[in-house]
Amino acid sequence: MSFGAQQSERVKVENLNPRSRRVSLTAKVVSMNPVREVVSRRDGTAHKVGEALIGDETGVVLLTLWDADIEKVKEGDTINIGNGYVTLFRGQMRLNIGKFGTLEISKTSVENVNQGNNVSEKTYEQERSYGGYGSRRGGYGGYERRGGDRRGRGFNSRQEKRHRYYELRFLLIFLFQNPLGFSL
Repeated sequence: MSFGAQQSERVKVENLNPRSRRVSLTAKVVSMNPVREVVSRRDGTAHKVGEALIGDETGVVLLTLWDADIEKVKEGDTINIGNGYVTLFRGQMRLNIGKFGTLEISKTSVENVNQGNNVSEKTYEQERSYGGYGSRRGGYGGYERRGGDRRGRGFNSRQEKRHRYYELRFLLIFLFQNPLGFSL
């Protein structure tokens, strides 16, 4: 018995929703959007990101592809996605593969694609995220790790510089007024 492994749920595109997790589906690549270069906020490395419109007989959805996955697919391919998940980007659904998901070229093909039902065109109300993994505050990537405040928001460099400046200023004023450094 394996406690950590959970089965992916095989679904059709029309059944995807913003909370869909552990998704497996077979779909045809209808079109590919131009690839963009982005810089990671976490470590400053450059990455390529692209989107493919994929679909089956029930509808189409935008699939976000990163780096090496972009080269794996082209228009007209039928692909199998395993352990995918849905996120909202600017209020619209995107299917993602992530590091625990799989993307393979399928041996079977999807002949008819219903492009009239684009589930990525529907706009959803997006909850504000305060960072972290698994919880609203803290967790992996929470405030302790990023150097932010308790609400999980990271400081940008200008805020950090200003914060350090005032800490140093307070310390210097205190030391000059109290040269022996006793008590506050």
